[in-house]
This record gives sequence, structure tokens and C-alpha cells, in this order.
Amino acid sequence: MRYHLLCAVAASTAIATPAASSYDYIVVGSGPGGGPLAADLARAGYSTLLIEAGGDEGDNPTYADIMNFNEAANDETTRWDFWVKHSDDPARDLKFKHTTWDTGEGTFYVGLDPPEGAKLLGIQYPRAAVLGGCAMHNAGVCSMPADDDWNIVVNKTGDTSWSAENMRKYLKKIEKNEYLPPGDEAHGYDGWLATSVADNSWAKNDSLPGTRMLRKLAKLTGQDPDKAADLVNRDINEVGENVDETTSFYNMVTHATSKGKRSSPNNHIRATLADPAKYPLTVKLHTLVTRVLFDNATLKAGSTPRAIGVEVMDGASLYKADPKHVPGTKGPVSQIFASREVIVSGGAFNSPQILKLSGIGPAAELTKFNIPVVKDLPGVGENLGDNYEGSLLAMGSAPVESGLITLLFRTPSAPTKKRNIYTWCGAFSFEGFWPGFPTYHGPTQYTCAMVHMAPKSQAGSVNLVSADPQDKPDINFRFFERHGDQDLRELVEAANLLRQAFNAAGEPAAPFVEKHPCNGDTDQLCTDELQTEYFKLQAYSHHATSTCAIGGDEEEMAVLDSKFRVRGVEGLRVVDASAFPVVPGAFPSCPTMMLSAKAAEDILADAKKKKKKT
Repeated sequence: MRYHLLCAVAASTAIATPAASSYDYIVVGSGPGGGPLAADLARAGYSTLLIEAGGDEGDNPTYADIMNFNEAANDETTRWDFWVKHSDDPARDLKFKHTTWDTGEGTFYVGLDPPEGAKLLGIQYPRAAVLGGCAMHNAGVCSMPADDDWNIVVNKTGDTSWSAENMRKYLKKIEKNEYLPPGDEAHGYDGWLATSVADNSWAKNDSLPGTRMLRKLAKLTGQDPDKAADLVNRDINEVGENVDETTSFYNMVTHATSKGKRSSPNNHIRATLADPAKYPLTVKLHTLVTRVLFDNATLKAGSTPRAIGVEVMDGASLYKADPKHVPGTKGPVSQIFASREVIVSGGAFNSPQILKLSGIGPAAELTKFNIPVVKDLPGVGENLGDNYEGSLLAMGSAPVESGLITLLFRTPSAPTKKRNIYTWCGAFSFEGFWPGFPTYHGPTQYTCAMVHMAPKSQAGSVNLVSADPQDKPDINFRFFERHGDQDLRELVEAANLLRQAFNAAGEPAAPFVEKHPCNGDTDQLCTDELQTEYFKLQAYSHHATSTCAIGGDEEEMAVLDSKFRVRGVEGLRVVDASAFPVVPGAFPSCPTMMLSAKAAEDILADAKKKKKKT
């Protein structure tokens, strides 16, 4: 398959104001971590500079309307293309069906048989360089992680403010719930992040193929088929005893309004800028941060290095992940200072890159590129983790009338009692990411997409390829390197369960012909061994986390303490998904926004303490 490399560039809405030379706080990156944090610091009265490498597309329907998420993720107006590896074995990665190549003719080739002379790019992992970050191009799923995913920080650091019970207050703080009656104590109704659900009334129509599949899935997972039409409206973000061990249908929650408008950090930033209170927030767009600056006096032996600002390069499309980047293009370089702190919120790929370019990371790697070592922190860029994702895709004999079926369940071999699969089934196609995704297989396509929760392997890394801040890092997820047999077994078990529901659709939708993981229409062709090999080679992901992980004082690979402070330096924090010690649940977007609200509270508490001392 061929896809054009470049398309027309839409104009960005200019909301930036001229940057001063110094602020109380500088926040680098406007995604789910940094965007809300910058707004909250400014609303507390502190002069705050928010730096974003992209522009503002808040008024662009491609981003503002949540239904356009596929177009948003493909849009070269904001897309950054990272070409990642899934393993240390190049031959294995070349079996990934959506491997992408540059033809040299202004097009991409996606597949296993590239034209002669094509340049290997790798496996696409798109990120969003835009005000609001990846929350502006995702599908907007808002789902809470298991309690243990929060409590692990308590266990590592002793900081009880990370307990799942306490973390819930941050959802309540940011949420503007539009799908439950006011008064539910587990939710918020006055925050900046709208949450909503779809109309699932279709499930009451017993004549639909999708309803018959729903009832079959209920039976397969120990639920009452006669109650399935009501269970599909269950709150996926409920609280209660043993919630994380509960197999059930749910209504998928999205961070969008009930009218289908995306709700993201972009809205919170814009509202803060437009507020009559004139909060001291400055947004600097189309600006690439090249490194964090440190006070020279604190770099002397025996002193604790202190961050005092950032160096930036001004201009659009300066980073080489941007498909609009023109080779050799640079921008003017300047320095901006922070009297209190610098907060890096570039995400799981760019936050460790910025730290390393600034001299914070594994000493051997920094020395290799002649970067002066400010602090030897071997965990920077390590511990990269992600959810494994895959799908069961089949073609029906006729279109499958159905709404979206959302199901969380536990497979038989899961090592704990917690559910480990988040699946959503419907008449769509989702097979991963590549330029131009997804493939439309026709009106009879039907998919159960799966996200594997609590993956056992977090063996990936983000490493520099040079000291040039415009270069993309080398990213290797090392899928299934640790406990891979167990994770693969769980994926196969999930596929085997979901497959049983397909033909329950009945005529005219059934029978189905499966396209993957098993290509064919007979059970004899679909062995566990075949499926294991399929998922090992074709699993994909888009929830990268944990490359600047919070950890305990005695952990060699810990990068941050429980207050997001970079260990061994002062005046520097990291607030984004890279801070999670493990992948949080099935979708990290809303958990990262909650993490941001916690970081704001921690930073403001520190500022208050310092004010009292002076």
C-alpha cells in the first residue's frame, strides 16, 4: 500500500503571547500532563510559561469533533512520526505487516514487499505536536486504572497520597460528568474535562445481530444474558468492592461532551487564557525545547545542580519527527528562565530525550555523545512499557447491525484475580497504526479490538542517536521480552473467547470468515500456536509510559521521587505518563490528567512552604 508523504498544512490559531525572559514556572509540553498543570499553576497566581512545539488546532473540526479521531491521528498538520522497534531482532520486526517504508517518490509504502530502493522507516508510532498533546488526536477513551496501579507508588515510596482512594479525588476535581445524575460521590461535575457515553438503546432490540452476540458474550463470561441490555450502560469508572476483579459489560466513557465535542487540555488552557481574571499564563507555540539550563554555580563538585530555565529553538516543524520538517532547517536559539521550577512534560519519548540532552541520564550514554553529565541517572529512558493491543477481525455474510460492545474480563491463565482484557466490538476496523490507517475492509467488517492490561514486560528503552535536539531518539519496546509466554497466552485466550460470540449473530450476518489472527473459516485452521505467533509478530501499541519512572530511594533505576522531582537535582520535575512506574490500566489519557492535578497540588504545596520560610 502506498500513501502520500505530505499533504496541505492547515493554519494554526495563534493564541501565543510574546515570551518574557523569566517566569515563576516553565512547563515544557501541553499534553495531558503539562497542559492542565500550566493552567493550574497560573490560576494559583504564578507566572507560568507553557511551551509547545506545535500549534493550536482547537477550532479545527478534525480535532474538535471526537468522531474524527482517525483523521486527527493521520493529520500531518500535527503528527509526529516516531518509527519504533518491537524487538532487538530486525528480521522479526520486518514481519510486522504494517512496516512502513519511504519510497523516495513522496509516498509511503506499507507492507512486507517494498519497491526496490525504498528506505526502511519502521513501525509507525504517531504522537501529536499540538496544543493539548495526544489528547487532541486520540479516540478519547477515559478509563480508570486498577487500584494497584496507583498503590504501587505507595509501596515503592511510602507516600500514601498516591493511594487509589486518594487519587480518586483528582478525577472528581477535573471531571465534568455528563452521563450520570449529579450527586454521585465517585464523580465530579464542575471540572474542566467533560465526560460522556454513547446511547446504548440498541441493546434492547433482540432482533439485531449485535444483540445476539452481546447475549452470547454474557453467557461466555458468566453474566446473565437477560440483563445484558442493562449492563451495557454500567459505569466503567465506578467505585466499589472488588471492582478490578469484576467481569462485566460497560458503557465506554470518552473525554468529550454529550454533543460529540472533544474535551482536552486544549480547552482548559484556552479557558485560562480567556478568563477575565487575567491569569498569568503565557503560551509559546512552535517552539522546540533543546535542553534544560542549570545554574553554573551549582554544577561545581559537591553542590546539587539546580535547574534555572530552558534553551529553545523558535520555529515550526523543527523536530525531525515532523513530516513537514525540511532537512537542515533550524531556528534562532534563546534562553528563558524560571525563578521557581522547570517542569518537563514531553511524554514518554521526549521527556527522557530532553533530560538526556540536558545531562541527566545514564552517564555512559551521555559521554558517548559528549554531553556533560549533570546527574548520572541510569533509569532515564529505561522501563518503557505499553499495553499490548491486537484484534479479532472477521468479515460477515452481511453487515452487522450493532452498537459498540465494551467488555472487561479476565482470561483463565491470568496470574491474579484482576481482569486483564479491555475489549470493544463493533462494525469497524482497527489493526494498529501506519500512514493512512485504518484499512476499510468493506461494509461487513466486524472487529473485537483488545487492550491487554497489566503487561508483564516493561523492557523497552528510549536512547539518544546524537546530541542534536532535532533528532528523533531510538525507541525499542522489546515486546514480550519478559514473561512473554504468559502475556501471549492471555491474548490468545481472549481471542478464543471472543471468537465464540461471532457466529451467534445468526443470519444474515453469519457465518463469518476470519481475517486475523486466523485467516480462514474453519476451527481446524485456528490453533493456539498459530495465534501465539500472530500476536507475537503483529501486536501493536499506543500507550507508551514509564521512561522517567517514580521509584523509591533505594531503587537504582528510579528517576523521580513521589512528588515528581528529578532525583539528584533541584528545581526540576517531570509530569506526564513517563512518571508512571507501570502502565496505568488500559488507557493512560485520563489517569495522566489526574496525575497532572496531583502534581499541581504537590508543587503549590512546596511553593507555600518556601514562602513561609522566607
